[in-house]
Amino acid sequence: MTRLQVRGLVKDFPLRSGLRRSRLRAVDNVSFTLTPGRTVALVGESGSGKSTVARMIARLERPTAGEITATAPDGGRVGDRAYRDHVQMVFQDPFASLNPFHTVEHHLARPLRLHGRARGGEETRRLVERLLERVSLTPAPDIARRRPHELSGGQRQRVAIARALAPGAQVVIADEPVSMLDVSIRLGVLNLLARLQREDDLAVLYITHDLATARHFSDDILVMYRGRVVERGPADEVILGPRHPYTRILAAAAPDPEARGRDRTGGAPVPEPAGGPVLPGNDPGCTFRDRCPAATEICVRMPEDFAVGHDHYAKCWLYAGDSGAAGDSRDAGHGRTAGPRTGAGDTAADPAP
Repeated sequence: MTRLQVRGLVKDFPLRSGLRRSRLRAVDNVSFTLTPGRTVALVGESGSGKSTVARMIARLERPTAGEITATAPDGGRVGDRAYRDHVQMVFQDPFASLNPFHTVEHHLARPLRLHGRARGGEETRRLVERLLERVSLTPAPDIARRRPHELSGGQRQRVAIARALAPGAQVVIADEPVSMLDVSIRLGVLNLLARLQREDDLAVLYITHDLATARHFSDDILVMYRGRVVERGPADEVILGPRHPYTRILAAAAPDPEARGRDRTGGAPVPEPAGGPVLPGNDPGCTFRDRCPAATEICVRMPEDFAVGHDHYAKCWLYAGDSGAAGDSRDAGHGRTAGPRTGAGDTAADPAP
């Protein structure tokens, strides 16, 4: 199965105001690996660069710098045509991602033919019905004849997932696939993605605002803030033991009935923004320092990825020293000394080299 490596990904957008020209760095040095059978969740607030990362992986945007490499099981690099076969995207809005003038059969038959998966009308029709059955849309012949407006939001998103599988996808980029759906049907779509991942050994990048689904649906979590990954690690560790001040704020804001009366910020107060925002990519220091309650003078410099647990890293100067890191680790229930990352191997959520 295909393995996808993202290394040092950067995306700049030009800005123009009158005669002045500048740039906005939407994604700044992002690195991770998607491996078969595992899910990496990319979380963060709106505008943090999550969807831009997804669009670059899907080759809808061209990176300013960095490298995206798909590797075959034999270690060889996947070519451009095979890349488009193997890497597919499920968009956020099922209402906009399907053409209202065409039937469901057309939406699924087109990628089957374009990618050489079916020849002839009868074989195409059979594969279309098989795809609809795999995403639990039955009776398949009846669904295939319908147009998108005749389906519910959940059914439309299932068609979008089937369309992603049609070319033989091995890497699926799910860009907030349930945020536009009713709460009552979100779990069904997520369970469908989880089942398809197990059956096809898919590598999945799951982009979401929802920390609860990120924890339960993913193996590893990357937290983005203003274009940079500020914390990464195993899902349970990042959500239950957040270390970066921004992750602590996200965890505190997420509703959790079981956490009633319990502090989920790791002892850090939830700050209000102070002063003007630090624009992503336009400042060499920590972009969270204008909101961080623990900001100091050193925060004008870019922090490294410091180890705060097993395969758990935070981009924060709080963990630069052994004594401070050890004390904070004990507070979070880890009881281990943290220090800068050195010589760590490639994992499902590798820090930038």
